[in-house]
Amino acid sequence: MVKPTAAEASRFLAQATFGANDADIAAVSAAGYADWINAQMALPIGTTHLEQMDTRLIDLRTTNATATLSSTQFYESFWMQTATSPDQLRQRVKFALSEIFVVSFTSSIDARGLASYYDMLGRDAFGNFRTLLEDVTYHPAMGLYLTYLANQKENTATGRNPDENYAREVMQLFTLGLYQLNTDGTVKTDLLGNTTPTYATADIQGLAKVFTGLSYYHPTPTNSTFGGGSRDTEAYTKPMIGYNNYHSISAKTFLGTTIPASTVADTNGDVKAALDALFNHPNVGPFIAKQLIQRLITSNPTPAYVGRVAAVFNNNGSGVRGDMGAVVRAILLDSEARTAADGDYGKLREPVVRLAHWMRAFEATSTSGKWLMGSTSANTSLNQSPLTSGSVFNFFRPGYVPPNTLIGNKNKVAPEMQITDEVTTASYINTMNTTINTGIGTSSDIKATYPKELALAADPAALVDRLDLLLFGGRMSATLKSKIVTAVSTVTIPGGTATQAQIDAAKLNRVKLAVLLSMASPEYIAQR
Repeated sequence: MVKPTAAEASRFLAQATFGANDADIAAVSAAGYADWINAQMALPIGTTHLEQMDTRLIDLRTTNATATLSSTQFYESFWMQTATSPDQLRQRVKFALSEIFVVSFTSSIDARGLASYYDMLGRDAFGNFRTLLEDVTYHPAMGLYLTYLANQKENTATGRNPDENYAREVMQLFTLGLYQLNTDGTVKTDLLGNTTPTYATADIQGLAKVFTGLSYYHPTPTNSTFGGGSRDTEAYTKPMIGYNNYHSISAKTFLGTTIPASTVADTNGDVKAALDALFNHPNVGPFIAKQLIQRLITSNPTPAYVGRVAAVFNNNGSGVRGDMGAVVRAILLDSEARTAADGDYGKLREPVVRLAHWMRAFEATSTSGKWLMGSTSANTSLNQSPLTSGSVFNFFRPGYVPPNTLIGNKNKVAPEMQITDEVTTASYINTMNTTINTGIGTSSDIKATYPKELALAADPAALVDRLDLLLFGGRMSATLKSKIVTAVSTVTIPGGTATQAQIDAAKLNRVKLAVLLSMASPEYIAQR
């Protein structure tokens, strides 16, 4: 088998990780794509975010006995793992999953609970989708976010109906989508071009009854603990449990399935039946396949690409449905992923991914060892922080079409453009200018020193070739190369009586300028 070149390996890593660095380029080039994927999937899951945050709390309490955890400590843990963890494929896939199965710090959910949720996405990243769907459903972070934790059965006397929030979103956003799909992800139409909805109001109402009676974990559950009384210390991190006293016993009909009325409530049994029905719906394969392709590879995959990946979801080759490891392999190894067919191919790198790429490519380190990074959500920063979407619909919709653009005129989508405007474009460049020059985070805790780039600073063409490899996967245009080389060459490296410090400073300025011009360029922003 022909092994990938360094440039091909770098491009692959832009899709499979948070960005290429020298070590991973060498690993992919030596092993080949498939074997590298297998090795990544075999890596043990390291320290969890929850464990890192609990350790951080001990540290915080050495100076403040009443310190508590917040989103800040999750961000610190996120950037540490994103930049340094060896299981980069898992890190990247769980971030992609977090933008499909959305929960958010914007709802003031317990920080440990959200860390636990993110850890769960990583744990299930290469498992079975049915397990992932169940773990998402039972996680208290999702229960709180979509308001079905402590959801009670209907009461005709008072007019109370079960909360319908999760019942609606688990279909619309997590499994089926709005319309019946062909296996290749295209929308089914009749002879008149009409579409068919995947569900109706009655389906939502039926499923809402299913998701009654779920609430906080407690080793000795009571009516009080259902509402959050005497809350267990791990109530935000352990799966919710069924409280049958609060679960509907009436008939529940949804998606062609009926759970008959009963005299004895069975919360977990009813949830299992509902999740089985959702998991086996024919829409799930193409719906999930397309979104993961969009998150990792390209915003506008061909129907054939979606169809090939959906087929693997439906059957991994051994008769298993929902094998996420096989799905990820299929996405990354597909011929359409490995060759960009045309100039419209690819996706915008979202801001979190760009910053992570800088950290990895230039081997950034944390001065404190704690990766002291707070929120980057302000539109004067990155306009994005992990697990901080403004709604369950994520930072951007998979079908977003930027108005009045060539992309829209071509009937293409560009999801990440939904968080891109004049302000955020300028803010990204300003943020990266500061980051590249002095670092980022509290007291510029996270820095890069660019030793490998400094070794090439006297040769601008060689320096830019290195950035082409690390940042562009060898696809930087000759025009952009020429412009950056010209700009870098204007920074004179002094000779004669210049001190070594002056020479080193000039070389460092050359490197920083080259990195900034590269990462600010439209060619970099568009992952090809």
